Amino acid sequence: MKRIFGWVPGIGSWMSDNRGGPWGSGGGGDDGGSGGDGPRNPWGQPPRRRKPSRSGEVSSLDEFLKKSRDRFGRRFPPQDGRPYWLYGLGVFLLLWILFTSVHRISPGERGVLTTFGYYSGTLQPGIRFSLPAPIGRVQKVDVESNRVMAVPQNTGAENLILTGDQNVIDLAYSVRWNVKDPQRFLFQIRDPELTIREVAESSMRAAVARVSLEDAIGAGRADVEQRVEQTMQQILDGYGSGVRILGVNVNQSSPPEAVNDAFLQVSAAQQRAQSYMNSARAYALQITAKAQGEAAAFEKVYSEYRLAPEVTRRRMYYETMERILARVDTTIVEAPGVTAYLPLPEIQRRQAETQQGAQQR
Repeated sequence: MKRIFGWVPGIGSWMSDNRGGPWGSGGGGDDGGSGGDGPRNPWGQPPRRRKPSRSGEVSSLDEFLKKSRDRFGRRFPPQDGRPYWLYGLGVFLLLWILFTSVHRISPGERGVLTTFGYYSGTLQPGIRFSLPAPIGRVQKVDVESNRVMAVPQNTGAENLILTGDQNVIDLAYSVRWNVKDPQRFLFQIRDPELTIREVAESSMRAAVARVSLEDAIGAGRADVEQRVEQTMQQILDGYGSGVRILGVNVNQSSPPEAVNDAFLQVSAAQQRAQSYMNSARAYALQITAKAQGEAAAFEKVYSEYRLAPEVTRRRMYYETMERILARVDTTIVEAPGVTAYLPLPEIQRRQAETQQGAQQR
């Protein structure tokens, strides 16, 4: 820059002396004008001397170039003589302090403040301040959002667990949790999510190992989910993890794919057996109800019999004979002057045959 600005004034002086153009001045005189004797070819003219300027007289171009050199020289600003990079460094430090000391904490977050790497407090929602980094540091933790963790992590992968009756079940479930203590969540456990996953798997295996296959895939699933939730919360509280378990949901419980067909056949046979057992129970209940009704009727008859034994015996005899004689074709009547045997159905049959023969004739 110094070299460039050094030869620029020479150009200005040359332009101010040769006001008539690069080939000389337009007027006459000793400088090679139109009335001079010297050659007019610019390459043949001898070098000319600058006219001495009067005291205090400075051309406008020289003044502009001087101001430019003073403004864009090595020193900025020119009043105090300090290097300009010091001011840039000051602005950078000011911005660094501003952006690392002022923190905006959302309503669902908490800010964990550390000073020289040690915990020094928890910031509530709002605009909060701290020491600039790296002295102070604020880590924001979401404490309101419910997080869901799927086990197994890969969709479609098998998660085989042994049941209490020595069967194998393919189980897929999810764990819902959130953060209840930001300080413990950040500093007590190195990898909280990995720890939660391992605790969930351990608790689920322990709970399924206490139930049978039918309970694990049927009505006992709700009990298994509750046991796993309680066990996980106890273990994580013992670790001081600062995590709250909100619930455990079993999404899929089925036998392994290799034995799924055989298991379906067994399940169908069990359902048929259960249907037959239900039918047998219904029939037994029906017979039992009928027997109880007959016993109740007999009790009523017996109570009447005790009040009038002779009348009751005769009524029972008549009722019994009525039921028996209604189903036979032979009637025997024993009375004085009456034939002992009267085949009424046979007589009726013969009369019908006689009438048919007469009609045919």
